[in-house]
Amino acid sequence: GRGRGNTLEQLHYPNGILVDANGSIYVADQVNNRIVRWLPGAREGQIILGALKQPTTLAFDRKGNLYVTELHNHRVQRFDI
Repeated sequence: GRGRGNTLEQLHYPNGILVDANGSIYVADQVNNRIVRWLPGAREGQIILGALKQPTTLAFDRKGNLYVTELHNHRVQRFDI
């Protein structure tokens, strides 16, 4: 990345990280309240989930659903990515 910030090249307090079978990287960008995905070889990320309240942890299940814990909402959410 290019240091702390909120552009698609930057993260602010990245917490959780996952790599899927295709080599895409998923990051819980906690202070920016979003989940960002980088495709293999990409120079910047894509926001795939926003409007979260400090996401911290990521996990995939066998069906490819993404689970995200939110620190300030005190919950776990499931998303079909």
